[in-house]
Amino acid sequence: MSRPPAERPDPVAVALQYDRKEDAAPRVVASGRGAIAERILELAFAHGIAVREDADLAEILTAVEIGQQIPIAAFAAVAEILFHIYRANERQAAQRPSP
Repeated sequence: MSRPPAERPDPVAVALQYDRKEDAAPRVVASGRGAIAERILELAFAHGIAVREDADLAEILTAVEIGQQIPIAAFAAVAEILFHIYRANERQAAQRPSP
């Protein structure tokens, strides 16, 4: 007897925005599961926004209301992600030819 195929859990996506000049911490600007999560990811990829896969962090951040700052429990993980994004942006800027 064969087993039914394992159901994949609905994807979860959370988008953050952080402006060092205006925000004390990153803010949740979009959050969703299933089709909404897939749309968030599509938009991120289409606009060249860095995406990080971290199911545990996504679960923590889905509890945060849109427009609210991330909770202290998520600071370390988000700080690590931001560090890698800033570093990648600096590398890209250094590789661009001067005008």
